[in-house]
Amino acid sequence: MTTFDDRHAKLLFELPDPAGQRRLRDVTCLRGAREVLFTRKGDKILKLADIHWSKMVVKSQIPNPKTAARQALVVGAGIGGLSAAIALRKAGWDVRIFERSTSLRELGFGLGLAPNAMAALGDLGVAETVLARGFEPARGEMRRMDGTVLKRATIPRGILGGPFVVAMRTALYGALLDAAGIDTVTAGSEATGFTQRGRRVTLHLANGTSAEGDLLVGADGVRSVIRRQLHQNEPPARPSRIVSVRGAVDGVISHLGGVDGLYYLGPGVESAHIRASATGIYWFMAIAEELVPANTTSAAALLAHLAPKFDDTFRAITSATSECRYDGVLVDRDPLPRWGDGVVTLIGDAAHPLLPHTGQGAAQAIVDAVTLARMLAQHVDIELTLRAFEAERLPKTAALVRQGRRTARFMRIRNPVACYVREAAVRIAPLKSVMKLYVRVNRRAGTAVNS
Repeated sequence: MTTFDDRHAKLLFELPDPAGQRRLRDVTCLRGAREVLFTRKGDKILKLADIHWSKMVVKSQIPNPKTAARQALVVGAGIGGLSAAIALRKAGWDVRIFERSTSLRELGFGLGLAPNAMAALGDLGVAETVLARGFEPARGEMRRMDGTVLKRATIPRGILGGPFVVAMRTALYGALLDAAGIDTVTAGSEATGFTQRGRRVTLHLANGTSAEGDLLVGADGVRSVIRRQLHQNEPPARPSRIVSVRGAVDGVISHLGGVDGLYYLGPGVESAHIRASATGIYWFMAIAEELVPANTTSAAALLAHLAPKFDDTFRAITSATSECRYDGVLVDRDPLPRWGDGVVTLIGDAAHPLLPHTGQGAAQAIVDAVTLARMLAQHVDIELTLRAFEAERLPKTAALVRQGRRTARFMRIRNPVACYVREAAVRIAPLKSVMKLYVRVNRRAGTAVNS
């Protein structure tokens, strides 16, 4: 028997638990109490200790896994990665982001944020900032390449269930980076792979260092290193046979002629010029691959080839653009049966790269992040929760992959008869009916405001 006479004495000792693990226990004693500790070994009960306490046990200092901070590792500091960091931190996680680039900036020019994206940004606390930096287009025209107007329309406010905002990527990225905190990001840290042991995951970096956590989120884009390790036998990305050029220009709003956006449609060609801020215009041009001259690998060369076929407005806006980018052939990937394994999962383009024809690329990355954090907000089994997250998100994003492919095929039509039918449908269809159809399609794909 061991006796402790000090009124405030503490005893620190180790006891083997039934699983063979050693557990550290810190106890406080109360005078006059007695505790006898036993353990089972086979069919025998053995006494471990017979202790006459000066102060009985009132609490244990064993770390409680239900209250200890959980560590999330995020690969990629793009829109999806930053969104995941913000959402997970709001859910009580400690978060570290690892970014390959040495500078934190979002490539690209502009993007559309449908109502579901704005709702998710609201959950992250940045919707008002993005709205103030972006623009809500309402009036637009659809034209032939030569400038012939096919349709003029004004989008009724609220018909989509919420605001539809066009913003420069830098505006969205800046708002997310401010909310996530630059100290959350470790730049110049290229991920090379990961290993899992038990319920922990270790991320390995090209500089020879590593990081350990309870969760690994691959948000590293269409060429994801995390996805490549998870799905080593996956075929290459699927080419769409559509080539894209994008650009942005400031200070030439007057060329839009009083509307917020212009959409051009021609045989195998589509282009849009749309306000993305108080003074800025974002534009893109998508061309069927067979219409691109051989050995064309620059935006300037492709514009020089096609601009003469467009009207003066197109040429005025694109010629005023000092920064544009040739994206080459657009790609997506076939939907996976699952995204992750163990305590590893994917979001955004790493999980489900979409063609831009869906208008949901950035939106789905943000929604992925918010959904993931919502499901991990409670102290749940992480592995089981990740599989539930994937089961919820995968069918919706797979539907969008298919929707993007259908829309791309429709837009790259070159047959004269098919082009005539397409143009007639555009002229005849009432805008309100088209918008309602858009909402229904999005709801089926899970991209309604509450999806």
